Amino acid sequence: MRLSLDAKARVKIGCFDRGGKNRTPTKTFDYDFDPKTSITPYGIFIPELDELFLYFTESKVTSDFIVDILEDFWLEERHRFSQIETLVINQDNGPENSSRRTQFMKRIVEFAKKYELNIRLAYYPPYHSKYNPIERTWAVLENHWNGSILDEIETALNFASNMTWKGKNPIVKLVTKTYETGVKLTKKAMSEIEKQILRLTNSGHEIFDDLGNWFIDICFGKT
Repeated sequence: MRLSLDAKARVKIGCFDRGGKNRTPTKTFDYDFDPKTSITPYGIFIPELDELFLYFTESKVTSDFIVDILEDFWLEERHRFSQIETLVINQDNGPENSSRRTQFMKRIVEFAKKYELNIRLAYYPPYHSKYNPIERTWAVLENHWNGSILDEIETALNFASNMTWKGKNPIVKLVTKTYETGVKLTKKAMSEIEKQILRLTNSGHEIFDDLGNWFIDICFGKT
């Protein structure tokens, strides 16, 4: 099963003008320098089924956050996909989910082992993340709450819950855990992780020398 993952730009919460139009005249601040807080929407999208799962966090989006929500998604939905043995995960090669990010690779290997899954990490190269299917859903969310005041976190979550993608509402959750940044493995620990993954290489063809950064197989399920 293919999953498409990515984060949307951080959203400031407060009485701020977001552009667009509202049928009700509404007073807003002329500036957004002092928001109550800010949240990041992070999505898991199943292109084949047109199903969207949105996780919102006030914390930083870290490697641990990404794998935690992937695990939450799988725990809630795996009963529907008992026949699935492999997850193909599409992402951009961002700093927190890069195949060279040691903590991310540690956590994703642990996830695959725990649930006896095969995982293929299939990254989009720089400037091509627009082809990641989940990117299309962000425009719908932005248009849905455009012109409205996101004065509380609950307001943003309610708007997200009421948006539709191909006639379906997303599953929306707020993640309240605070994540520590800068977590990383030692070189020795990462060398053990590398033994448990397979990076795509094509020796003898210079153009493919760095494909190991973009396609990674982790095999703990049936083959």
